[in-house]
Amino acid sequence: MKQLDILFIHPNASKEIYQELSKEYSAIEPPIWAGMLALHCLKHGFGAEILDCEAMQFDKVQAVEAIKSFNPRVACFVVYGQQPSASSQNMAGAVLLAENLKNYCPDIKILFVGGHVSALPREVLQRHSFVDMVCQNEGVYTISSLLRTNLRDHLDQVKGLGYRDQEGNVVLNLPSPIVEKKDLSQELPGIAWDNLPMGKYRTALWHSLPNRIHKLPFAALYTSLGCPMKCSFCMINIINRQENEYADGSAVFRYWEPEFIIKEFDKLAELGIQNIKIADELFVLNPNHFMKLCQLIIERGYKFNIWCYSRIDTVKEQYLETLKRAGVNFVALGIESGNTRVRKDVTKGRFEDVDIRDIVKKIRSSGINVAANYIFGLPEDDFNSMQNTLDLALELNTEMANFYSAMAYPGSPLHGIARKEGWKLPETYAGYSQHSYHTQPLPTKYLTAAQVLEFRDKAWMTYHTNPNFLELLKQKFGQTAVDETLRSTKIKLRRKILEKAADGLKPSLI
Repeated sequence: MKQLDILFIHPNASKEIYQELSKEYSAIEPPIWAGMLALHCLKHGFGAEILDCEAMQFDKVQAVEAIKSFNPRVACFVVYGQQPSASSQNMAGAVLLAENLKNYCPDIKILFVGGHVSALPREVLQRHSFVDMVCQNEGVYTISSLLRTNLRDHLDQVKGLGYRDQEGNVVLNLPSPIVEKKDLSQELPGIAWDNLPMGKYRTALWHSLPNRIHKLPFAALYTSLGCPMKCSFCMINIINRQENEYADGSAVFRYWEPEFIIKEFDKLAELGIQNIKIADELFVLNPNHFMKLCQLIIERGYKFNIWCYSRIDTVKEQYLETLKRAGVNFVALGIESGNTRVRKDVTKGRFEDVDIRDIVKKIRSSGINVAANYIFGLPEDDFNSMQNTLDLALELNTEMANFYSAMAYPGSPLHGIARKEGWKLPETYAGYSQHSYHTQPLPTKYLTAAQVLEFRDKAWMTYHTNPNFLELLKQKFGQTAVDETLRSTKIKLRRKILEKAADGLKPSLI
């Protein structure tokens, strides 16, 4: 049987990460980085395939059998998630499957790439003996360079590679350069859509509301990479923040030209896909980029249901009509906190001169819905400031609201602070998930991690059962939207740290 050069594997840890939400309510997104890396390898003449274990709902036994059938030289576990910080939680499924694979197929070389791996390359190799190699940074040039070797000799010449030498010592090579903007369309020429089970991806309930609650089919893609901002709770600029001795500080914001990216939208239109997530950390940033792309979509007459991200201070009134005409039905805003002191502490204070309420009003007046993102448990949070945040959320009453607990994601400045201060970090990879049983958020200067999580969970329920919110859904999307939202509130997430605290008397938080 002919041997495949590389198989890119997206692991399945959905049940552990999302608990019962995984059955119907959590999104199943196409693995963007796996798709981009596969196309990079195919362009350079290597045989490459993708195995999406989450989309196929494979358990570890089924996944190993599928991997064996591809007969790859390298099994590359692409450990990313639905947003950059989700890499750590997806390590849960990756290590479980990788260990099982090594037991049954010891000759297949196992390579890990992803945000968590880039943040802690030495730790991953030291902790998991079944992981043969890791990629630092984004891994693009490292992977194609590795495939030019026999996987044994001259590994020290593969920039960006981490591995063990013959004595078992961990070696971290000099970093590989990232793909610069001028080379994006050549080295990362899109996503290998034809190698993915496109009929199996579904979006979240809220995103599907403008599309008559049709969650399938669904696709996600990048039009840019990186982020120019430096929020302390985020690890998107991981290349700037590696914990090994070869950090090169080369992370930059890069984007594909609109004339190139529109070809990806053309492909999705051919596949009959309407639900699309633009996964860029900041899509609404450079008008020469996003406005031109929107114009190209409009010219083609596509009827997409798109959601994208923006900062409060980058979304301008003059952009809104074009965004809406291009099919942008949701703009996700990182409001984070309703308290100025808390927001400034995490470098999120640069939009203090912007009226959040006014911006939200203008977005909604244009016909675009708002997905507001809030974080409870930032370092300066106390009960009063968290209540400020919840009060703001209830006042804005946006069509969607995400409530997060502050988490020390590896690669973020907050993770370095947490280690320095000795704050308790998750004991398992699933502990980095916002929805798992093992969730372990950070404490604040004034609150325990359990107090933060309890407030977050009650805040989520308060918002999604609020009569004003439900009436908004009914008026905009119909009674079915209300019914489905209420049905989702019946799913109760179990929390280990709250169960431990259950024996004591707990104050009423909301």
